[in-house]
Amino acid sequence: MARMAAHHDAPGLTRLEELAQREAVSPNFLVQILNDLRRAGLTESRRGKSGGYRLARPPAAIRLRQIVEAVEPSLLRCAVSPDGESGPAVRQAWLEISQGLSSRLDEVTLEQLVARNADPMFHI
Repeated sequence: MARMAAHHDAPGLTRLEELAQREAVSPNFLVQILNDLRRAGLTESRRGKSGGYRLARPPAAIRLRQIVEAVEPSLLRCAVSPDGESGPAVRQAWLEISQGLSSRLDEVTLEQLVARNADPMFHI
C-alpha cells in the first residue's frame, strides 16, 4: 500500500512482480494480501498484459486501521479469556491496549505514512 501510495499520481498500474520485488515479498503471498485489500475496497486491480494494482482512493483517504482490518483483523481483537482469578484484569488490560492501537491506527493515513518514509531533500 505504501509503494502504491508513493506513486498514486503516476499513470498506469503497479505490476504484482514489481511490488513483490521492491517490497521483498513472495508474489504468491502478496497476491493474497492484495486480494484482501481489494475486497475491502482499498485497491483496484486489472488483469492482463497491462494489468496491475492501484489504490482505490487517494492515500489521504485511507487509514492504517482500514489496512490492518483488511489484512489481519485479529490484531485488533482481544482474544483473552476472562476466566480465572486474574482473567478479568488481564482481559481489561488487553482490551485497553487493543482500543489504543485501533485509535492510533485510525489517526494515521497512508499519505502520512508515505511522507514519513520520503527521502530527505538536500539543497546545494
